[in-house]
Amino acid sequence: MPLILISGYPSSGKTFRSLQLIDFFNRKITESDEPKVKRLKVHHIDDSSLGLSRDVYAASKPEKDARATFSSAIKRVLNRDAIVVADGMNYIKGFRYQLYCEAKAVETPNCVVHVGTPIDKCRELNDEVLKAGAGGYESEIFENLVFRYEEPNGMSRWDAPLFTVPCDDAKPPCEAIWEAMVGSDGRAKVVRPNAATVLKPASEQNYLYELDKTTSDVLAAIKTWQQDHPGEGGAEVKVSDAKQSIILPTTAPSLPQLQRLRRQFIGLNRQHSLSKSRIRDLFVDYLNDAFQS
Repeated sequence: MPLILISGYPSSGKTFRSLQLIDFFNRKITESDEPKVKRLKVHHIDDSSLGLSRDVYAASKPEKDARATFSSAIKRVLNRDAIVVADGMNYIKGFRYQLYCEAKAVETPNCVVHVGTPIDKCRELNDEVLKAGAGGYESEIFENLVFRYEEPNGMSRWDAPLFTVPCDDAKPPCEAIWEAMVGSDGRAKVVRPNAATVLKPASEQNYLYELDKTTSDVLAAIKTWQQDHPGEGGAEVKVSDAKQSIILPTTAPSLPQLQRLRRQFIGLNRQHSLSKSRIRDLFVDYLNDAFQS
């Protein structure tokens, strides 16, 4: 059953919203007469339960290790009889995409719940907790996380369906989330994995070389087009041997932006092999999704 990603700024109330959802889910399971619903078990995954300090966000290496720990904990319990509430900032778009792939690989739906507390309110709440000595993020870490936060976008496959919870709402749209993820009779839509999301060990000869070379070739096609059409955006760039074209955003992406997207794609697919013949098409698809969000 579903993976529910909680996302929001630091100190936005993500755990509070997670516990509201968990209470609602447990009540629905208890009250249901449907066998498929009765056997569901709710799992709450958060930094605290994994023993992760908020100081891990002060440097890239411990933060990367923390994300790996968080992801591994989700994968251990994610199955068709589980509702997994992943209570973290989940602020990196590529990380949400990775977890979306994990959900599809076990044929279970997923959604994102965006805790929409404004930055100033989050900063105020964080300062109060810090002063009380009850946790919170150090000021520098807080501001850095806010700066790097990549807000969920329901137009992206991995962020859909997207449920936003304004800070003034008494509770999340629990019933709507339940219907979308579980269904009234426990027969929610079955998710079928596809070539883009099935995770399997890298096995094809020279796979990493092809992953690196093919993604470089796609960026080269974009750079060549930009050199021929300086300053233009919102155009269609044809890529040799790709089934579809790249649709550039209105504001043309810079080289550092393109390289960052390429590194994200390679990082997501380094350990689980795509068919070499599919790398080009899937990278084009990944770029188009990123440009639309």
